Amino acid sequence: MPPTYVKAYVRRGKNDARDAEACCEAVSRPSMRFVPIKTVEQQGQRALHRARDLLVRQRTQCGNALRAMLYEMGLIGSKGRSGIGALIERVETGTDIAPALLVALKPLARQWRALEAEIAALDRELLAQARAHPDARRLMQIPNVGPVTAHAVVAAVGDGRQFASARDFAAWVGLTRLNHDTGGKTSLTGHISKAGDRSLRRLLVLGASGALRHVRAKPDAGSPWIRGVLARRPVKVAVVAQAAKTARIIWAVLTSGEHYRAEPRQAAPRRPRLVEVCEAPLPA
Repeated sequence: MPPTYVKAYVRRGKNDARDAEACCEAVSRPSMRFVPIKTVEQQGQRALHRARDLLVRQRTQCGNALRAMLYEMGLIGSKGRSGIGALIERVETGTDIAPALLVALKPLARQWRALEAEIAALDRELLAQARAHPDARRLMQIPNVGPVTAHAVVAAVGDGRQFASARDFAAWVGLTRLNHDTGGKTSLTGHISKAGDRSLRRLLVLGASGALRHVRAKPDAGSPWIRGVLARRPVKVAVVAQAAKTARIIWAVLTSGEHYRAEPRQAAPRRPRLVEVCEAPLPA
């Protein structure tokens, strides 16, 4: 059972006896939800993602520390991993860097290289497992879903049949809006719940963000739905909306056992050129 649902049945003062009593009370409720037990294979797959996330955070911390030390000396690198790589090459060669500073920078450079190699090894393992799993292969056919996201979904929910609908799965990921019902009135807030699997929600949002960056540059590459959302809502809202829609498609593909069928795209309406507007006949 989710601990959040059992918390309501704990009486004043927390101890083992009252925790056990609360569990016995909660398990007898007809509306209680239960967490499916994960297999050993799923637990291993989840551990693979947790280890990768930890290594990525350590690599970011190491790169930021190295960048800050060089910034104090007037050496500035470009943003992203490419900029960090260029700075590390300067540290390894010792170009224009004081010897006293190299003593502190070289261990960070070696650690960054080691973390980069470990992350690449885990990425290769994730890709191999995703290609070997039939459900993950079908999920990778969905736009904005890559091997890492497909592997994470299969490791987290299996076949997805524990959810009654696609909205339940999107709500479990935390991509649906909060609701507040009172006096027979339903009110939906503008914020998502963010309740559920944080890492899976982050992967879906990152995939949607990359897709919308492409759509904003080339509107013809997007569907009429996402173009309409971008026209009337802020970009961040459109990103979350796209991530929620992708989550619902993922549930449908998982539970149905079918392959993804792409929607027919319609070209964006072409704006008339100034010459066409001037040459248009005047109304009678």
